[in-house]
Amino acid sequence: QVQLVESGGGLVQPGGSLRLSCVGSGFIFSSYAVSWYRQAPGKQRELVATITSGGITNTADSLEGRFTISRDNGKNAVYLQMNSLTPEDTAVYYCKAQRFNSYWGQGTQVTVSS
Repeated sequence: QVQLVESGGGLVQPGGSLRLSCVGSGFIFSSYAVSWYRQAPGKQRELVATITSGGITNTADSLEGRFTISRDNGKNAVYLQMNSLTPEDTAVYYCKAQRFNSYWGQGTQVTVSS
């Protein structure tokens, strides 16, 4: 059974940090590129960052320097380190694994508020 599970979301104060995790099972996780997306209330889902199976990363220009994507294939995991968070980063964060097909996780809520 294919599963992609995000975790690590929560409530954080402005300026704080969070690390999200995305763990896959039921498929060859290391062969897939993995992306993080986010969707804020009333807005379209947007691409945050991608890491290829070979470890090449790409982060949205507006988030470069604050968000970092990484992976640990030994743990079938991809991480999103988020620093200097602002209320504008509040959203549901999703991960997607993609190769010839794609799998989505259920999302994890990130709320940045004082």
